Amino acid sequence: MRDGLQCYCRPCAAEYHQQRQLARGKNVRPRVETPAGHKFCRRCEQVKPHSEWDRNKRASDGLSTRCKPCRAAEGRASHLRRQYGITEAERDEMVALQDGLCLICRKAPAVHVDHCHETGRVRGVLCFNCNSAIGKLGDDPDVLRRAIAYLEGNAWKQTR
Repeated sequence: MRDGLQCYCRPCAAEYHQQRQLARGKNVRPRVETPAGHKFCRRCEQVKPHSEWDRNKRASDGLSTRCKPCRAAEGRASHLRRQYGITEAERDEMVALQDGLCLICRKAPAVHVDHCHETGRVRGVLCFNCNSAIGKLGDDPDVLRRAIAYLEGNAWKQTR
């Protein structure tokens, strides 16, 4: 208006805007009343205290758009997709086929995706110790054979 004021109060204008957006077939976010010191996470659809949110100084409220657990879940899924080219469902299927255990030691739970560093092909899901052992042996089968011979008590004979 000429006097700089709206003809409707803010709540009425917001309600009118939402009705227009719904009539156009657009997605309208539901309004969720939150107590002071809390925020609504749109991903998990829960109201959580500010301590459950990461800081974001660029946001108007100074908090992230998703709560910490939701951000962590998205980060894990993004890492699997980016690093190994698999989804969480594919990883979970591999773990289920392994009965939830490491392919090498068959004792510890399988939690780390193992892959060939040359081809990038995923080989399986291992426990932390087995995955790091393979990495420290340099993914070299000859080194692993020498380690097996050493553990079996065979005399070590240096060959050049």
